[in-house]
This record gives sequence, C-alpha cells and structure tokens, in this order.
Amino acid sequence: MDTPKTLMMTGAHPDDETLGVGSTLAQYAAAGYKVYYVCGTRGEAGEVAPEFMRGFDSIADLRTQELKCAAEVLGLEDVIYLGYRDSGMAGAEDNKHPKALAVAPVEEVAVRIVEIIRRLKPEVIITSDPQGGYGHPDHIAIHKATVMAFNASGDPKQYPEAGPAFQSQKLYYHVFPHRLLKFMVKVMKFFGRDVHHMGRNKDIDMEAFLENEFPIHCVIRLKKESLETRKRAAACHASQTSGGSPRRGLLGLVGRFSRPRDCYMRAYPPVKGRLRERDLFEGVK
Repeated sequence: MDTPKTLMMTGAHPDDETLGVGSTLAQYAAAGYKVYYVCGTRGEAGEVAPEFMRGFDSIADLRTQELKCAAEVLGLEDVIYLGYRDSGMAGAEDNKHPKALAVAPVEEVAVRIVEIIRRLKPEVIITSDPQGGYGHPDHIAIHKATVMAFNASGDPKQYPEAGPAFQSQKLYYHVFPHRLLKFMVKVMKFFGRDVHHMGRNKDIDMEAFLENEFPIHCVIRLKKESLETRKRAAACHASQTSGGSPRRGLLGLVGRFSRPRDCYMRAYPPVKGRLRERDLFEGVK
C-alpha cells in the first residue's frame, strides 16, 4: 500500500489482543497495515502461579511485559494503555477498586479513546461484543466506551480538547459463531462437564455465551502463517495460557472445533439484511 491504512483494536486486558483476535491482527500487520492495540488495564486481577512472578514486583509488571512480547510477535505498531485497573470477574472484590475499569464512568473512558482515535486516525476499529464475550465486566465496559467514542470522535463539537475531529469508517465486534458454541455446550454436557462453572476459578458460565446471537457480517479467512504467529504470541502470555486458564480452555476448545477464521459483526455502517464480507477494510476509502 502506498499509504498504509490503520486498524485499531480496543480491549480490556493484556492477552485479549492475542487470544481472541491475534490471527486477524497479525494478518493485517503482515500485509502492511498499521495495527494498534488500546488496552484498558494491565491485568492486575489475573491469577498467576508463583513461578511466573520471579523477577517481577507485581502482576501488572509481569503482564505488561507479556503484552510487550506478544505485540512484537504480532507486528503491532504500538500498545496504548488507558490507565485503569483490572476489575476481575463479576462479584469479585476487585470490582470495588476505585480505579477499576468496570466502575469508571463510561464517558470518562470514552474521552480517552476519542483522543486516541483522533491521533491515530484508524479507518477501522474492532472491540468486544455487547455482552463482553463471556460476560467479563471489563470487556463490557470497553465495549460501551468504544461505541461512545466511535460516535463522538467525528463530531468537532464533542470533546474539542481531545484534538481535531476524525471519523473512523467502520466499527466491528468480534463474535463467536453461535451454532458452534451451541454444539460445544451440548458436547460438554454430554461428557458431564458443568458448563455453568468453568475456568480456573469456576466463575465462567459457558451457557451465558448463548444468551445473545450476534450476526456475522465479516469472516476473515486465516492464513497458516497468521495462525502460527498467534500461537507464538500466545506463548508470550504464559502466565495466563498455562494450566487451567479459562482463556486457554475456552478459546482452545473453540479452535479445535472451528475452521481457521475470525468472525465479526459490523456495527457501523449499520447492516440491513444479509452481508458477508471477507475483509474488514472492504469499501474503505
């Protein structure tokens, strides 16, 4: 490309950029696009085995270093932190921390994202779906703030202190194929798994994934090289992808049953009827 286009992802934690959409990010980066990750927290509430803490003063320091490693592997231009604290799963004590992302005013978070959008000028933005994937409070919070920021960034009357107005052209939510998730839940129930209490902390309800069925408007066919890159980036997040990590278990299971593709719902421009794109930048000027 003569003038590289820009893709921006907003997520809640170190590892969201890899374990969810890592192959997509790697594929666009390898094709010459500028790819950025805007991260809400430094993963302070993540559960980490003692052996991973050697040489680090805090979980935040460890996971920041893991994300730096993963970003280099994926080929990202930069990682930008919003400065909030990991809220933990719903009902956790971390929810009450005054700097937790989940309790921050949505508009406050959105203004920080508006400034980043206006500075980076991404044509395309991707973020979590409205239910935050598996219901994590921080994923829901980053979704709400990103939608608000997307709608406000192009309006010069809103938040002029955040820089000159810029309107991104497309907004997508990363989603899992509903039919696949239903099949997975049935299989797990058949083998006696408690689908309501999964993950290392038994606090993830797999059936909650099925509460809403989001349409799939864009399917990215993943190249072998992109899948391998994501695998190497996931290894950077060793503290979260070893043992009984819920992310490893859930997304690993999805990977075994699904074809090599990432699926997205297009939130903007709004879709009427059926649509199946093969490129997040389809139609971008």
